[in-house]
Amino acid sequence: MLARIRSQAAAGIDVSQHAADEMDAEAVTLDDVREALATAVLLEDYPTHGRGPCCLLSGSTVAGRPLHLVCTSTRPRLLLIIVYKPQPPKWTTPTQRRPRP
Repeated sequence: MLARIRSQAAAGIDVSQHAADEMDAEAVTLDDVREALATAVLLEDYPTHGRGPCCLLSGSTVAGRPLHLVCTSTRPRLLLIIVYKPQPPKWTTPTQRRPRP
């Protein structure tokens, strides 16, 4: 799955309005997204999501900034649905969710 996502990203990345809004709010550039994709690991796969199959990736920029990316590879080009910096209280580390009570 990661190989397909990286291949699609090399051809171009489409950004949803929601992702663009979050990128603006968190000062994340498309270059940051590309860097995070290069180091990304798959955290969660959502093959039966209501809006279509997608997945949650965790990666870091060259500067070491952790980012989470939710994207779908079901289109010819990679579609970035959301991007955010993982942080408490939802995340204890960039790759570990806080246990639910």
